[in-house]
Amino acid sequence: MRTERPLTSFSHGAGCGCKLEAAALRELLGELALPGPAGDLLVGSDSGDDAAVYALPGGGALVATVDVFTPIVDDAYDWGRIAAANALSDVYAMGGVPRLALNVAAWPVDDLPMELLAACLRGGRDVAEQAGVALAGGHTITSTEPIYGLVAIGFVDPDAMLRNDAARPGMTLVLTKPLGTGMIATAIKRGEATEEQVRAAVETMTTLNAAASAAAVQAGVRAATDVTGFGLLGHLRRLLEASGCAAELDAAAIPTLPGVLELAGRGVVAGGTRRNHAWVAPVTDAGELTEAEQLVLADAQTSGGLLLATDRPAVLRATLRGEGIEAAEIGRTVPGEPGRIAIGGRLAR
Repeated sequence: MRTERPLTSFSHGAGCGCKLEAAALRELLGELALPGPAGDLLVGSDSGDDAAVYALPGGGALVATVDVFTPIVDDAYDWGRIAAANALSDVYAMGGVPRLALNVAAWPVDDLPMELLAACLRGGRDVAEQAGVALAGGHTITSTEPIYGLVAIGFVDPDAMLRNDAARPGMTLVLTKPLGTGMIATAIKRGEATEEQVRAAVETMTTLNAAASAAAVQAGVRAATDVTGFGLLGHLRRLLEASGCAAELDAAAIPTLPGVLELAGRGVVAGGTRRNHAWVAPVTDAGELTEAEQLVLADAQTSGGLLLATDRPAVLRATLRGEGIEAAEIGRTVPGEPGRIAIGGRLAR
């Protein structure tokens, strides 16, 4: 369902590109001094992981997360699907299985028809049903800007949990989805995206990370994160800092969506992506990459893939293929200053 005015025109930033920048978030959380792991809290805020994890009295653990954002596409139903898949991804990024969700929505009731909100909520409902998640109500408020997402609750085996502080030098880095949704979302907002680009972006953003997560757990992976608003380089930096190691990437192995590098070269780049680039630049040796290529690697993703670190790449490759996922092996973790990234090669055109 569409309105005469494009839905994305009501948004100051598309999808996860509207997240608070990484440097500001780190400073804010440092001032708050939220609790780290202690007692039954297995994963808190200290490592900047994808979700909180709390041990349950009878065994197992609960995974809790919340994620909301402004419109990323002009079709309200697709926006709802994308937002729901994105929120559930944080549970999958911990190796968990989501089971319960609540809607969170803010709506400019004087500017947008309620029918569009209904379409958005239907999109979220349909993805929740696909994931086997009970979408049991939620909360709505009026707002000057449309916002939608989910509180997502799941369960995980603490002994098989994925977390962003478990990487060690010598592991292979694996990415399960192509990059470029931020560039294409910006192109949609500016009326410059092709139909092929919109289709490709919506398809990847509405693909659940359920199968990739299950394959990773089956293959014995313990180090992972998902790639969203801080871009590939930003989320990799956080994983490396939490794990105490550095990384080397092969740019030629990193998959991208159609026409993304050309969009970056024309300056079709979100402000969030430029902030990501500025944050990772001091710790990144970009090698021969052009600025456009660097921006693609820092592109603020929405509902991106999982970034996995494994010391058994052949086993992970086989389990992912068994789930129908052709993931890319994009580099490796190495000894070095935590968070440092060295990039070789050039992005494929």
